[in-house]
Amino acid sequence: MSAGQRENTTDELGERVIVSELELMEKAQAELSPARFEHTKGVVEAAERLARRFGVDVTKARVAAWIHDIAREWPQERLAQVAEQVEIPAGFALIPAILHGPIAAHLAAEWFDIDDENIQNAVRYHTTGRVGMSDLEKVVFLADAIERGRNYPGVEKIRALAEQDLNLALAESFDNTILYLVQTHQPIFPLTVMARNELWEQVTATQASETHHLNHE
Repeated sequence: MSAGQRENTTDELGERVIVSELELMEKAQAELSPARFEHTKGVVEAAERLARRFGVDVTKARVAAWIHDIAREWPQERLAQVAEQVEIPAGFALIPAILHGPIAAHLAAEWFDIDDENIQNAVRYHTTGRVGMSDLEKVVFLADAIERGRNYPGVEKIRALAEQDLNLALAESFDNTILYLVQTHQPIFPLTVMARNELWEQVTATQASETHHLNHE
């Protein structure tokens, strides 16, 4: 399903039109370099596949994916200017590389009248993650990490895990990202570490429960 094939983006029940997907695509293309736009298209495709696989609203996944990087290539001065005018979660302004997420979430409402909190959060935290991520947030975060254009050590393992287990794939993705940041001496956002810890707690608990059931069959 392409933006051209679906002029209007509706929710899974067909209850209302959220926004024209063609409008989202054209705005993303206008704001991004060709390479970054190709990445965005890859994230949209990956987000739809993951959403279908794990029972997440496909429409919301595609909408969030189109918007997630829309401010990624703005000059730092423009990001900082907007950040002063809108509500930004604590700590984001201290790491310039992650500021585009909250700004894009703001633009979802300002440019496209998207007031869906789940979509906004999926955009807002697509780089950092957070404690208590919704399944939509997980899908968009993971799609950003494994879209077809991504090529880094460990991506194939994460892609393979994403075929079966959303939480495990996401936990491995967090580990991969944090390891890269440590190796390259870059700052690590505390919320990312907290999200990573929570995911591994969930994965471990699930695995322990499955082992318990197998041992008592």
